[in-house]
Formats: sequence, structure tokens, C-alpha cells
Amino acid sequence: MGLSGRPAGHVLEAFGVVGEVVWLPGGQGQAWGAGRVVVKPVGDLAETVWRAGVLDGLAGAGVRVARPVRATSGEWVVEGWEASEFVEGAADVRRADDEVRAGIAFHAAVAGLDRPEFLDRRDGAYDVADRVAWGEVPVAASEVAAELLGPLLEVWRPVEMVSQVVHGDLPGNVLFAEGDPPAVIDWAVYWRPAEWAAAVVVADALCWYGGEPALIERWAHLSSWDQMLVRALIYRIVIHDELFGAAGWTPDHVDAYRPVVELVVAFHKTAA
Repeated sequence: MGLSGRPAGHVLEAFGVVGEVVWLPGGQGQAWGAGRVVVKPVGDLAETVWRAGVLDGLAGAGVRVARPVRATSGEWVVEGWEASEFVEGAADVRRADDEVRAGIAFHAAVAGLDRPEFLDRRDGAYDVADRVAWGEVPVAASEVAAELLGPLLEVWRPVEMVSQVVHGDLPGNVLFAEGDPPAVIDWAVYWRPAEWAAAVVVADALCWYGGEPALIERWAHLSSWDQMLVRALIYRIVIHDELFGAAGWTPDHVDAYRPVVELVVAFHKTAA
């Protein structure tokens, strides 16, 4: 949508937005801000309303969230737009350990919530990848992706863990501001163990953000850590394959994943 998708004036007015409205880079490039309010298009209506209801009353130590803003009508959504409070801070994907810690605090705050029904209706690339990673649907991958997935699928094992609502895409969605707790934004809702969300952070850091192998060992006290890492890599590889297909596997992408796959498989063998 970008710059051409500016929300209409009456939508902004409904959310109490005043002052100059500017396009905000980052995320999906669809957010607009004015003063202390950020407005962006709604994806799934049921998910947006559920998430707003949770975040509106969320209480938990050690993490900030972007509180939703109600329209003057009392609703969370106006003509396909939602609003939230502006949160101070900047993302830093090099701070993987801090992203994991922020995720732990966030997941402690949302633990105990029921599984939302809208998860059953989602069927996008991310949802397919999630289900593949957890062995709920079969793998259907391009040749290059299948080659990367092969060693991971060989060491994939069932696990018995407690699932809850989690943020499945923490990397880049944790903001840091000096003097404040980290802020968790753009909640991608999944129903999985919290340890898996931490593994996604570590997998991304190792593949893309210069993370050191010691990251794996630092969080090895988390339950079934080797299997969480296996699932995190399957999830990310299948996402890329679903979105871009065989043509999307450039040498850089393959080179980013292959050594991390080898690292995680080796870690599994030492943990077994």
C-alpha cells in the first residue's frame, strides 16, 4: 500500500489523530503516524479485535506493548484500519539475547489465555510453514528447500510441551529505548510453546544477523531446545519457499541457512 494508501481523513478523526500524518517505514510499509498514534490496515478482523482486547488490558513486568487505541465509537476497527499508541524505541536485530528475554517476559504476561479460534482459519504461507514445522501437514518443497530441510527432518522428533499464545516473529519487533523496558510490537499470534518463539529469534540471528554459535548454548536450558531450533529452521525455510518458490533460492539464501542447519543438527546429536 505504501504512500498511496493514506487513511482517509474521517478514519484518522475517528481515532483522534491530530496533526501532520506521516508514512512510517518498516514493517509492511503500511503504517501512518501522527503525534502519539499509529494507524495501519487490518489484516484479519477477528485476529485484530482479539489482539486489541488482550493488549488493552495486558499487565506484566519487564516489557512494554503498543496499546490499542479505540475509535470514538468504542470500536477497535474503523473501515479496515486499526490504531495503537506510538512506542518509543528502535529495533536492533543484533541484540538476540535481549529479544529472547523480552519474549520471555511477554509470554509470561499472556500465558493462560485460551487458544483463539481464528488460528484455525489462517492458511497463508506463514501458517503452512508453522504446520509443516510441527509435523501437522506434509512437506511440499522445491528441490533446494528439500535439500536444506532433509537433515532437519531426519532429526525431527515429537515433543510433549505446553503451548500458549506466543509471538512467532520477535526478530525486529522488539524495540529498545534507553531507560525503558523493551517493547514488543506487531504481534504475530501463534499457539506454540514459548521456547519455540525463542528459537526463532536464535535461528534468525545465526542465519542473518551475525549471531555467534554460542547463542545456542546460552539458551540450551530451555525445554527441548534442540527440537525447538529444528522447528524454527524448518519454519523459516518453508516460509521462504512458500513465498518465493525455487526462483527465490539465491546462493546467498542457501549459504545463510546451510551452516546453521549443520550447526543445529550437530547440537541435536550432542543433546540426544
